[in-house]
Amino acid sequence: MRKYIVILVIWFVGSTMCPAQTSDTLALSPRQIEDLFISQNLELLAERLNIDIADAEIAQARRWENPELSIGDINFWSTSEDGENFARSPQFSVELSQMIQMGGTRRRAIRMEETSRDITVAEFEDLLRSLRLELQESVNELIFMQAFMGVLNRELDLLTQVVESHRRQVELGNISRMELLRFESELQEVESEIFEHFMEMNALQTTLKILLNIPPTIHLTIVPENEAIRNPVDISLLNLLELAMENRPDLRAYNLQTVFHERELSYERSHRIPDLTFSAFFDRHDGPLENFVGFGVSMDLPIWDRNQGNIRVARLSIEQSDFLNQQKKNIVRHEVTEAYQNFLMAYRLYERISGRESLASELDAMLDVSLRNLMLRNIGILEFLDFIETYKSNRETVLTARKNLITTFQTLQYAVGTTEF
Repeated sequence: MRKYIVILVIWFVGSTMCPAQTSDTLALSPRQIEDLFISQNLELLAERLNIDIADAEIAQARRWENPELSIGDINFWSTSEDGENFARSPQFSVELSQMIQMGGTRRRAIRMEETSRDITVAEFEDLLRSLRLELQESVNELIFMQAFMGVLNRELDLLTQVVESHRRQVELGNISRMELLRFESELQEVESEIFEHFMEMNALQTTLKILLNIPPTIHLTIVPENEAIRNPVDISLLNLLELAMENRPDLRAYNLQTVFHERELSYERSHRIPDLTFSAFFDRHDGPLENFVGFGVSMDLPIWDRNQGNIRVARLSIEQSDFLNQQKKNIVRHEVTEAYQNFLMAYRLYERISGRESLASELDAMLDVSLRNLMLRNIGILEFLDFIETYKSNRETVLTARKNLITTFQTLQYAVGTTEF
């Protein structure tokens, strides 16, 4: 089902690229956004090609060295019983040679390329993990801003009603203009806050549309989902640390880097055994025999250079990689611990806030009541404005707590390197 949804979304996005189109709204859930991100993000598509490049390099490493053909000693002038003749019986030589790698050099080179491919896969998975977290954070922030924009718009509607009512009362001479000026000033502040909020939402829209590779004319709306969040009390920190050691792609890349240098050391050692070059040659009219056919073999003499420098470099690279690997493991442990503690605190805060949901409902219901009381002069200006501010602050606190809960949980998944816990 998710596959068909992605296909429909891609078709819809493609259809909006027509020059006649101006602007359309695309409403997606966070899950649909992630599916679209996996299939369309250009950076991921480009990085995935590195895996194909690594496969091609493995295939190239499996190839044998090409044989070498050389033709020389060509002399079109030759001497015969009839005297000198041109091109009747020329002198020339032909040599065909083939280099054979000894000491398992070719096999070890293939193993190095295979390890390099595994590192490329791990790097791709790490990029996917990082971009997915950026996507999730942007989605969560946009969901929060959409909801808070609703709160601001409601405040704007209330103040607009109050200002219009007070203008009529000022014209009738029932109230002083100072009261109207106070509400008009508050209305301008709300309009300014909505504008700033819109600018932030617009920046988030741009970030998301770039990540999803959709046209800039599309207006993206996120349909929130009720995502189940596990209680951190039921999650073992020790288990999370073990999972991170097994699943973090960046840590796997560091481990593979050590394996690569170990195979590099084996490869450099194999170069101590010189390669052999076998050759066959044919020589015409350049010796005691009219047509000479011979065979030969050649090799370097490992007297001065036994590849000591490259072998030492490979050994030092293994030692260096071990230190970096230990450092990376230490960083991962701290990242998982920090993410778990942040999630624990965010969960506890949200539990306390959501446990007082009746307060938010009561404040919401009291908005219209406070407006009527203001019109009936039962409450004053400051009391009314203070109540609106209290309502807005409460809604912002609840929405922020929910956003922080989801964000810290997703950050914990990012730190562990898997969602399966």
